[in-house]
Amino acid sequence: MQSIVATLLIAGCAYSISASAGNVQIQVLGRDGKPVPEAVVVLYPSAANAATAPSLLQASPTIEQERMRFVPALTVVAPGTTLRFTNQDRWDHHVRGTPVGPAATGGAGGNEGFEMRLAGKQDGQAAQAAETTVRQPGVLLLGCHLHGSMRGHVFVTDSAWTLKTDADGIARFTAVPDGAAQLRVWHAEQLVDLPRKNLQVQPTPVLDTMQLSVVPRPRRPLPASAPAPARAGSAPHIHY
Repeated sequence: MQSIVATLLIAGCAYSISASAGNVQIQVLGRDGKPVPEAVVVLYPSAANAATAPSLLQASPTIEQERMRFVPALTVVAPGTTLRFTNQDRWDHHVRGTPVGPAATGGAGGNEGFEMRLAGKQDGQAAQAAETTVRQPGVLLLGCHLHGSMRGHVFVTDSAWTLKTDADGIARFTAVPDGAAQLRVWHAEQLVDLPRKNLQVQPTPVLDTMQLSVVPRPRRPLPASAPAPARAGSAPHIHY
């Protein structure tokens, strides 16, 4: 009898958990209908337990300057995160972070811009590094004053439920609180923010799509190596 009661209690707990959370899969498409990788998908659950979201973001991310690019080109973090930049190239780089778009994704305030210079990596020595902390939700455009072709972005989110889309343009969320939620999608080439979309999260999987009004340019793969700039302040034009 006791084993039957225990089994029923376990089953009841499992039902309660599944009834209060669901899986949400969002695919981002370009205007041409093709999947878009490297888009930011943000969920805003309205349930009271939304604040208990698991951490989906890196606590201490590193952004490399490597082969004339920022790697990764897009970094998604929470407010209060310290970003670490390292220069893996043999020549000097500059790091400039400039706020773009609205001052904040969901609240007042915004991040201040920042600038730093990193010397080139010497043989047998560790790459030079520098750090900065982002305080508020918002978007920062990364650039290099010395090499104008270098571009990157930091998206500082105002929701713990934030992911980048994968190679198939999909962001997969698990254990999202049951009930009403809002969906936001951001992409660096989508200059005008898309309207937020209402979702209803339930125990059964939620599958939805968001379509951009642009066709993002494909990002070229990293070259095997990058030639040194011909002179200080110049470099081959390499698209990110």
